[in-house]
Amino acid sequence: MSAINEGAGLVLRLEWVFPASRAAVYNALTDPEEPHRASSSSRASGVATWIAMQPPEGGVFHLSGEFREVEPPARLAYTFRWDPPAADDRETVVILALEDRGEKTKMILTQGEFATEERYALHEAGWSESLERLEQLLRDAPE
Repeated sequence: MSAINEGAGLVLRLEWVFPASRAAVYNALTDPEEPHRASSSSRASGVATWIAMQPPEGGVFHLSGEFREVEPPARLAYTFRWDPPAADDRETVVILALEDRGEKTKMILTQGEFATEERYALHEAGWSESLERLEQLLRDAPE
């Protein structure tokens, strides 16, 4: 994990290796029927998405955005907006790049730019928890 300073903001970069093929990871990220997924309206490039999420300890919150790149099974890019936003929120871009490592897949996630260290830390913690959960689901998935 690392923060990359770009301009006046911060960009989150996480690298994660999953115990599954690139196609399986991509499917887990994009299939709304997967148990860990929040709902979204579409996967097509240029189409809006709306996500409702509820952490184990906390209330439901909403996100919206638009897909910018959809390249199965290698890459997803989309805008990310809190709905409603906090005063120090801004729209960010999330890029998920998946690298084939045989029976494993390396994900490189970037998101930014964040206006404050606090918003950066919130996203770092949220993504880390989500990726840990996804890793466990993929590990436990029937072959």
